[in-house]
Amino acid sequence: MMDLGRLRALHAVAVHGSVGRAAAALGYTPSAVSQQISKLERETRTPLLEKRGRGVVLTDAAQELVRTAGTVLALVEQAEVGLEARRGQVTGRLFLAAFATAARGLLPAVLADLTARYPDLELRVLESDPYLMAELVARGEIDLAVVQDWPNTPLATPEGVARRPLGQDVVDAVLPADHPLAVREVLSVGDLLGQTWVNTPAGTICHDWLIRTLREAGEEPDTRFQATEFDTQIALIAAGLCLGLVPRLGRAPLPEGVVARPIVPEPTRRVSVLWREHASRRPAIIAALEALRRHWPERTAAPEPTLIAQRG
Repeated sequence: MMDLGRLRALHAVAVHGSVGRAAAALGYTPSAVSQQISKLERETRTPLLEKRGRGVVLTDAAQELVRTAGTVLALVEQAEVGLEARRGQVTGRLFLAAFATAARGLLPAVLADLTARYPDLELRVLESDPYLMAELVARGEIDLAVVQDWPNTPLATPEGVARRPLGQDVVDAVLPADHPLAVREVLSVGDLLGQTWVNTPAGTICHDWLIRTLREAGEEPDTRFQATEFDTQIALIAAGLCLGLVPRLGRAPLPEGVVARPIVPEPTRRVSVLWREHASRRPAIIAALEALRRHWPERTAAPEPTLIAQRG
C-alpha cells in the first residue's frame, strides 16, 4: 500500500510546480520532499520525476498517480473534517492564504487572535494572487483564502468552493506631488489617460483590472513598469517615473513627494473568502471565518485622501 505522506508530497510538487515550492507549502525541507518522492518511486517501481534544466518535471506515470492522489487526499480530508466536527474542537493545521495587501493589513490581527484563542491550532500562511489561490483551494492545497476581484474583472469560484464576502476596498490614484494632476482634488478615469503606469506583473488580477479599466476608457495603457509590491510601485512613482492605482488596504503612509487622489466614480475591489464546501463544518474553518469577519472593520487602511488634509 502506498504511503499517504509520499502521495501528498508528489501531489504538492504537481500543484506548486517545483520541489522547493512544494516543500514551503508543506512545511518541509526540499530534501525531505525529494526523499519522500524517491521512496514512492521505489515503492511503485516507477520513475516519477525527470530532471529538466535546473528543475524537475513529472513523468506521465506521475501525472496519472497525481490524479489518483488528489481523489485520495480529498477523501482523507473529508474524514478528518467529520472527526473534527464531531469533536467540536479547533485543532489541527489550518493553511490560510491572502493577497499581499490583505496579508499585511488584515491577517496579522486575525492570526494573533486565532493563536490566542486556539493554542492547539497550527497556522500556516501563504501570500499569493487570487487566480492561483482559487485553484489551490479547489485542489485542497489551501484551506482558506482571502481573495479580491473587481466588478469588471470577476474571479471565478471553482466548483465545490464556497465564497463569503468580507467587504470592499477603495483604490486611489497615486502620483508625484509635482505632477500636473496633483493640484486637482478629485480625478476621473478620463483625467488619467495618456499617462505612464506602473502595474503588477501580467497574469495577476490587479494587472488585468488596470488594463481593462483603461481600455474601457478608450486607451491602451502605457505600462512600462511592473512590480508585485505596492511599496515598490510607490517608490517608482516617487522617482517621477509613472503613476499608479493603489488600494487603501494595507497601504503605508506615502513618502514625501507622493500624493494620493480619489477617483470618481470610485474604483472599488471586492474582498471575499474562499474555502471548500465540504470543509464548512470544520471547527477551524468556522473559527477563521468568524475571526476574519470580526477584524475586517479594524483592518489597516489608508484614509481617504483630500487635498485640504494633505496641505494642512
